[in-house]
Amino acid sequence: MDKTTIGVAIDIPHPWGSELTAARLAAGDPVGAYVPAHVTLLGPTEIDAGDLPEIDRHLTAVAARHPAFDVRLRGTGTFRPVTQVVFVAVAAGISECERLHAAVLSSAAIRTEVRFPYHPHVTVAHDVPPERLDAVFAGLAGYEASFAVAGFTLFEHDDGGRWRSYAEYRLATDH
Repeated sequence: MDKTTIGVAIDIPHPWGSELTAARLAAGDPVGAYVPAHVTLLGPTEIDAGDLPEIDRHLTAVAARHPAFDVRLRGTGTFRPVTQVVFVAVAAGISECERLHAAVLSSAAIRTEVRFPYHPHVTVAHDVPPERLDAVFAGLAGYEASFAVAGFTLFEHDDGGRWRSYAEYRLATDH
């Protein structure tokens, strides 16, 4: 059976998404060129391509059960020394992201090994030299942004690793 790689994420709206993507590119992270700033709900996961319609139905149901919410980003954090990542921290909206993450993973069609506990964040540098990690960590230490989260996106990765939007899901507005 044909395989494809998907991901599920909350997009960071303009102007903050553009700012954080630019920071990732400035840090020398090549992924910034084809993966926009986001909060991951499901990291890159290989699935059977034939399962996409089932996953689409599952995500539609997930979105219908979860209300829209606000996110506040504030300051930086890092996963070093475990992984060479610097991120902008989610300071408000954490529990909502955690609930969405758990709901997304509840589909039988999504079989993935969870390597680390879920921690919502926006990656701004990954696998770049330590001095670049340090620079982006310090440079965004005072970063703040707040925005409403009205939905999330299912992405399919193309052969070059670029994210292509497969479908967007609107969170409930009347809870």
